Amino acid sequence: MMNGFNDGMSAGGWLLMSVFWVALIAVVVWAVAALLPRSGRRDDIGGLAERPEEVLDRRLASGEIDMETYDKLRGKLRDARVSRG
Repeated sequence: MMNGFNDGMSAGGWLLMSVFWVALIAVVVWAVAALLPRSGRRDDIGGLAERPEEVLDRRLASGEIDMETYDKLRGKLRDARVSRG
């Protein structure tokens, strides 16, 4: 058969082909992850981050703060949000 040519791939050929396919799959996975929308904000450790209002609501519901403190802090959050923009 063609005097010994094209008897198969050498080890280098297999290595290059493997690297190519791994890189191609990695690029496809990265592209899909980048294009899909994310739901919610994430905190630094990967969990969903609560909005400040949600933290305040949770603290009131659990009894950590009373209604007067809740109203005062809620007003401060509202004022800070208005002043930012």
